Amino acid sequence: MSREQALAAAAAHFDTGRFLHTLSRRVALRTESQTPEGRPVLCAYLAEDITPELQALGFSCRILDNPVAGGGPFLVAERIEAGAAFTVLSYGHADVVRGQQAQWREGLHPWQLTVEGDRWYGRGSADNKGQHTINLAALAQVLRARGGRLGYNLKLLMETGEEIGSPGLHAFCTLHREALAADLFIASDGPRVAAPRPTLFLGSRGFFNFRLNVHLRPGGHHSGNWGGLLRNAGTRLAHAIACLVDAQGRVRVPGLLPDALPDNVRAALASIEVGGGPTDPPIDPDWGEPGLTPTERVYGWNTLEVLAFKTGNPEAPVGAIPGEAFALCQIRFVVGTDSARFVDHLRAHLDQQGFDDVAVEPDGEAMAATRLDPDDPWVHWALESLRRSTGKAPALLPNFGGSLPNDVFAEGLGLPTLWVPHSYPACSQHAPNEHLLGSVAREGLQTMAGLWWDLAEQGPALAEQRRARQEGVAV
Repeated sequence: MSREQALAAAAAHFDTGRFLHTLSRRVALRTESQTPEGRPVLCAYLAEDITPELQALGFSCRILDNPVAGGGPFLVAERIEAGAAFTVLSYGHADVVRGQQAQWREGLHPWQLTVEGDRWYGRGSADNKGQHTINLAALAQVLRARGGRLGYNLKLLMETGEEIGSPGLHAFCTLHREALAADLFIASDGPRVAAPRPTLFLGSRGFFNFRLNVHLRPGGHHSGNWGGLLRNAGTRLAHAIACLVDAQGRVRVPGLLPDALPDNVRAALASIEVGGGPTDPPIDPDWGEPGLTPTERVYGWNTLEVLAFKTGNPEAPVGAIPGEAFALCQIRFVVGTDSARFVDHLRAHLDQQGFDDVAVEPDGEAMAATRLDPDDPWVHWALESLRRSTGKAPALLPNFGGSLPNDVFAEGLGLPTLWVPHSYPACSQHAPNEHLLGSVAREGLQTMAGLWWDLAEQGPALAEQRRARQEGVAV
């Protein structure tokens, strides 16, 4: 069979309703990772739903414990061919966010896939059940078309805690580094830049949450008797924040910013527009770093956002000068940022501006920024494959605007990382009425079939070329 026949078979898998049937079954499984009740369902999802499908495709499967106490299990599957030229690692996550059933529109239910025109509603339909279901279904069509042989090894890692920060993922991949060894990483998560445009992204921005605390005195004091005599914690914190990020959203601490926007990243972003969708908020054109386009601000630069701010008693204000205030802030950052010293840079800047009474504390675990070089041969190969499969010019994002645990694969396992998303920005993931677009799913089946096929045809030469280049650099 030919590549065209494999893509036609992938489209037929959608048109005959087989894809809908599989996704309906998976959406019905309440795989919430935030509740104790979700743990046995997640285990069943791996053991009773995903494993049989993988075994039918020739994979051997193991469900392994999380090295972190309380963390959910992992599925490691591998399909090894004699004489394979290289190895590909893929990834997905079985868990979803809470169903939020009471908040869904009438006629919809988080645990029942409901089709309304092009929209397929259900929790996990877009994040991430629909996406890994597309990838496995496309693989099945290619295997059938190629007589059961790919010419490369394929491994799959599926976790059960991505929606709660991927506990244990780093430790697991370190522990099982040899079993997960590969030459290339391909997976699907997140949205396209726009529904009609196939998208490839190469990494993600990192994030770092921190708290600013002002503790001047216990309790409040009468604003009439003490106003003008006592420092106001809320006023102090407001001005401290203003010295970090100005009234137009520009970050004022040089140490929190990247060195530069690389030319090849700027070139990749030149054809991409953000926003403008029917449910997207209007963009504020004068917000953020001046001299950058809106696309460059969200994909190529760093931002500092105030997520929460509290002083006094907002629910029941009284005439008292507050003695305490706090704010939770977040930095989204790209490769080329001195992220390991964020607290040092914040502390030094606050002190320099006279805010030694404002404490800075990290809040939770940070996530690293990653970005595969847009000039990597695998990138050019993937873009051409997407173009050939769809007849469209694909969008290249050097990194996703949000954050994914891509550092585990890019840095921990040392892999070139390619992400091909099958969702779109207005899919309502993590919110009520989450949905997948049927049109994007159908095209996703074809693009993934094309990628799996092209890996068999062109992958051996590319893998050898990259190995030779790395060895030359090492020498």
